[in-house]
Amino acid sequence: MNVRSIVVTGGFGCLGRVVAASFAARGDKVARIDFAPSAPDVIEGAIDLGGIDLVDAAAVDTAVAAVTAELGGIDVLVNIAGGFTWETLAEGSIDSWERMFAMNVRSAATITKASLPAITRSKAGRIINIGAASAVQAVSGMGAYAASKAGVHRLTEALAQELAGSSVTVNAILPSIIDTPGNRADMSDADRSNWVQPQAIADVILFLASPAARSISGALIPVTRGQPH
Repeated sequence: MNVRSIVVTGGFGCLGRVVAASFAARGDKVARIDFAPSAPDVIEGAIDLGGIDLVDAAAVDTAVAAVTAELGGIDVLVNIAGGFTWETLAEGSIDSWERMFAMNVRSAATITKASLPAITRSKAGRIINIGAASAVQAVSGMGAYAASKAGVHRLTEALAQELAGSSVTVNAILPSIIDTPGNRADMSDADRSNWVQPQAIADVILFLASPAARSISGALIPVTRGQPH
């Protein structure tokens, strides 16, 4: 089994921790990058970089240089970091649209650009983004969030074409509501039967990062099924 170097942004969050732990469990070297100052858990052997603003290109360049030096390269970049807001256009703020763009699109573009030299040196580079099923057909209150996640979808497609002549694949997964403690608290009365488990998302990411997915690039893959009854 080849040991790869994995970078997970948003690595201190609920989904990021599960994804990073899943890669580490198979023997890969993992670096977690997050805006939060520290992780709530420890993954043995992992590199944790906290307090990183992924919108700040200089800070991202420094973080990527540190990770590349420590891991010896980057084979897989998983862009999980992002944000969410629910507000109508009439009653919300235009600033929210800029904030969502920065948190979801610019953050992914900034670290991906910084990581490209290392990833393109990999024999099987992978870039995996987190889009959103709700960005395919937006509903009331989801305009700013859905627009920004649609930007992630377009980034994924464009970059896949840009790197078509290389060994790098670029894909996005489009989850529906993820079963996290935060979402349970925010939607305490909701039917959670169709909420997606973080480990289910991690399993799809592991597949896209595997040799079996070498011919898949530019795909937007819905991950919307809850636990079977």
